[in-house]
Amino acid sequence: MTVPVAIRKNVESLRAQIRDHNYRYHVLDAPEVPDVEYDRLMHELQALEAEYSELITSDSPTQRVGAAPAASFGTFEHQLPMLSLDNAFNEVELREFHRRVVDRLGIENTEAIDYAAEPKLDGVAVSLLYQNGLLIRGATRGDGSTGEDITHNVRTIGSVPLSLIGKGFPSTLEVRGEVFMPRAGFLAFNAEATRKGEKTFVNPRNAAAGSLRQLDPRLTASRPLDIYVYSVGQVVGGSVPDRHSDVLDQLRLWGLKVCPERKVVEGIDGCLAFYADIGERRDSLAYDIDGVVYKVDRLDYQQRLGFVSRAPRWAIAHKFPAQEELTVVRDIEFQVGRTGAVTPVARLEPVFVGGVTVSNATLHNMDELHRKDVRVGDTVIVRRAGDVIPEVVKVVLGRRPKRTRIVKAPQACPVCGSAVVREDNGAVARCTGGLLCAAQRAEALKHFVSRRAMNIDGLGSKLIEQLVAADLLQNPADLFGLTSGDLVELDRMGAKSAENLLNAIENSKQTTLSRFLYALGIREVGEATAGSIASHYGQLERIMHADEEALQEVADVGPVVASRIRAFFADRHSQEVVRRLIESGVAWTEFEPQADLVNGKLAGKTFVLTGTFAKMSRQEAKDQIQAAGGKVTGSVSKQTDFLVAGDKAGSKLTKAQNLKITVLNEVELEKMLSDQ
Repeated sequence: MTVPVAIRKNVESLRAQIRDHNYRYHVLDAPEVPDVEYDRLMHELQALEAEYSELITSDSPTQRVGAAPAASFGTFEHQLPMLSLDNAFNEVELREFHRRVVDRLGIENTEAIDYAAEPKLDGVAVSLLYQNGLLIRGATRGDGSTGEDITHNVRTIGSVPLSLIGKGFPSTLEVRGEVFMPRAGFLAFNAEATRKGEKTFVNPRNAAAGSLRQLDPRLTASRPLDIYVYSVGQVVGGSVPDRHSDVLDQLRLWGLKVCPERKVVEGIDGCLAFYADIGERRDSLAYDIDGVVYKVDRLDYQQRLGFVSRAPRWAIAHKFPAQEELTVVRDIEFQVGRTGAVTPVARLEPVFVGGVTVSNATLHNMDELHRKDVRVGDTVIVRRAGDVIPEVVKVVLGRRPKRTRIVKAPQACPVCGSAVVREDNGAVARCTGGLLCAAQRAEALKHFVSRRAMNIDGLGSKLIEQLVAADLLQNPADLFGLTSGDLVELDRMGAKSAENLLNAIENSKQTTLSRFLYALGIREVGEATAGSIASHYGQLERIMHADEEALQEVADVGPVVASRIRAFFADRHSQEVVRRLIESGVAWTEFEPQADLVNGKLAGKTFVLTGTFAKMSRQEAKDQIQAAGGKVTGSVSKQTDFLVAGDKAGSKLTKAQNLKITVLNEVELEKMLSDQ
């Protein structure tokens, strides 16, 4: 049936009016019409679409809840990682962050930096992808690289525009934001759930997370969710302003909701004044926050500052003091970690703090335990430090019962019975049992298989503890000798699960030198340090035989780290484990160390990698470029010499082309490397 032109125009007019009212209601917080008028327009549009179904489009305001329940969530790979933020818990740490920013930028006037400041919402980070102005994808942050596809659910949130408004938006625009449940909505939801005898949520954040993970989008639609957008990700076929604050202003003009409390402040004193102001008004805000986020406002400064590990150097979260409560210490026990550290842990009368029930709290080390003088039976103030890790703050001495005793460090390991020593009178007591200690062995193995290390999928903590308890794993090399027969005897492990795990173990053998070094669990050698060592030496044999003086030539390696590395590779047991791992097939691509190639063609050249490569991982490409004397950065700028583009290259490719930067494919990079 042919739809009359007048009907088409009426439908388009109704949609335009409804979108405008949505924008004024959700983004501007200034509705022009009462709810009854909005409902009338929506009902009229629904009636017309019901009669002329061929007019229904995916971005129509009527289509927010139209999908059938999903069986499960798919995954979505972020083209640009959704990074986490480093935290500052006090003024000293914030000033140290500011000092690093100023030093790296080489700015003499320490107050010349503008920061974009806004409240740090306690919600769920999501990514929204728009193509030609239409919402096509919604995803959770996940691990930063891969999230869950929650498109159907984010479409139900009224403040998420199904289509952008205005003009000039890029053909591909990804925005990042925080989905949250306002306090009033949370209270109303819980009250209704209680009335119906249904499950209630502990806090608004849990409510938001649970709502976004509903398989039936109709359930998500029934929850009072909201969103504030706080940044852009991928941008293709267009551009955004050159200041973060201006980017948010532009997003608002395109119909996206941004936090009204945001502000541009000058220098560290401006940050502290904003923090104090928001802190005073925290309880009166319509939503939960757990701190303030500061971002260097100029995007060119952000590019110059770059990133470290999984966090940007140009942003930080300034957390509010944690919530505190009183409880009683039932017992003090000692746990043994991966490096043998024997840590005192307080077992508490369960107490509700910061939205969760806490029954254990760390006491850090023996010096901290004695400084606070925590004893069994004490009433203590407990808090969630950084709103994450429960810790004992102080003892309420006025409530201390009689005949309590000072807690002393154990002389023998509570797990294996080996001697416990304090090195050089340090604060940390350590079990001397090494991998003979089941606790150290289990923690070392958990680290070895973790995602940033050998990345053995399916080998979780409980399974490792079972394998250690069954005496099937003495060290990491034993993982590669496990058989199906070993595994099927374990709890909840059938033949198919065993086969999948063995396949994952086999697949993990092809790795990188930096991952392998990190997986070994050498004390003081974190992920970034392992990467620096691998890039500097290029070959494991050279690392194993380097003396402490030579090791200190590596960036990030000082005397203590150098001594740890030297001691590890001088140990016969460690040498044997490394030998067995290599004999079992663990391998990586080695290369000539950077020191031998400082005069090569890549010396002084800056590269940026984007997209997916066919023959090597991005990490392998990075290692080889660095080994040949080149530098690899995360963002394209005028200082970039080459962009290496693989499949699905995104906005970095567009920017490189606009800046007339030389673009290489994987084959051209390999040729450049082989010419060295």
